[in-house]
Parts: sequence; structure tokens; C-alpha cells
Amino acid sequence: MSKAPSPTPDPADPSKQFADIIRPEDLHHITEEQDLARMREALALEKKREEEQAILRDAFMHQHIRQDANERFTTAVRLAAERGVTELQITRFPSTYCSDRGRAINNFEPDWPSTLTGFAREAFDIYAKYLKDKGYRLEARILNYPDGMPGDVGLFLRW
Repeated sequence: MSKAPSPTPDPADPSKQFADIIRPEDLHHITEEQDLARMREALALEKKREEEQAILRDAFMHQHIRQDANERFTTAVRLAAERGVTELQITRFPSTYCSDRGRAINNFEPDWPSTLTGFAREAFDIYAKYLKDKGYRLEARILNYPDGMPGDVGLFLRW
């Protein structure tokens, strides 16, 4: 016995014509699923960004002055002087790498070098040991203020 074909809805009978229309509950479910998918994507991107930041921070904390630093330094300052420049930015890093998140640098406190960590601390120690007595100066500046808070720090060697 074969099944009889479904009757086509009678255009004159609206109750049958719209019987299988999508319900608002179904639309809410679709919206919720899309919101969850966007939230999962945002969380995944944030996790990836945090992992990348952790890698950069670890690299900064374990970076060391290169063996050829003396030669590179001499070349860099000579070329700067030839261009009429009297300072060089020697490194840039997030203020969060400072032990006080950049507060001492931002407030021009004389003990700001004690807040440096990682490569910045090593650079300062090299400056203090080899360059300060030769007449160089090292300055730290907050370079930007995202959301009104100290952002990146720049260390500048001046002569």
C-alpha cells in the first residue's frame, strides 16, 4: 500500500499555510548558539594572545647583552652622532615588566632603576658599569598611556 501524497496547503487557509513557520524560541536558540560560538572564539583568541605575551615576557626576562655589543654600540652611537642625534632608544618593553608596573618611572623617582627586571635590568647594569663614568646618561620614559595607565617603557641612552 503506498502512501498518499501530502496535500498542498490551501492558500486560502492561513492556519495550514503557516503551520511550520519557525518559532521565536527557535530563533532565540539560534541567537544563543551564535553568541556562544563568538564567545568561545573570543576566549580562544584571548588565550592565544596571553600565551604569546608569556613567550615574549619569558624571552625578555632571559635575553642577554650580545657578545658583539661593544662593536654594535660604537657603530650605533657614531651613526647617530653623524645624523645629529644625541640619544638612542636601546630597548622598549611593557611597563608591566617593571616590579612596580612603571610607577617609579612615570613619577620620575630617582630609584626607578631598582624596578627594572630582565633584559632592562641587565642593560642598566652594563650602563652603570661601563658607560656612566664615560659621560653617558640613561633615561627611562613611559612612551604611551593606554586607558590612562603607563604602557610601554623606553630606555634611552643620551650623550
